[in-house]
Amino acid sequence: MTLTFIIVFALIALLLALALVYSQWPRWLKGLLAIAVSGFYFFGFSAVHSLLGIPSTDALPERFVILAALIDEPRAKFPGALYMWVTPIEEGKGFLQPRAYRLPYTRSMHEQIADGMRKGREGVPQMGTAEVKPGNGKGVSWLNPG
Repeated sequence: MTLTFIIVFALIALLLALALVYSQWPRWLKGLLAIAVSGFYFFGFSAVHSLLGIPSTDALPERFVILAALIDEPRAKFPGALYMWVTPIEEGKGFLQPRAYRLPYTRSMHEQIADGMRKGREGVPQMGTAEVKPGNGKGVSWLNPG
């Protein structure tokens, strides 16, 4: 699919080059067209980037099932990260396609995720909510049974 996007963008760039060289359009229109196609490049790059399976830094879904997790502990010049593969739950049903998320590393979150994955290996489905439970402030209470 990525190759398809590259080919389509190359064709659009070729059409732009032909329009800029051979058309009798005013210079301002040619400039506007060049800027628009350049902007389309960045939009297309962003769209392809999200399709590659790179973990999202967006907020977790409100309710989800945890499928897998990877803990990348902090080391020199790297603050660490927590990677989670989750399936969103909406109206009591899970989506078929999971999504990868990248969360900032904290020791308490590390322990909660490791405990959740241990329970998951024992056959206990792990569901979570992204909302902070009342009275916990900014804690990591979102990883509770949903």
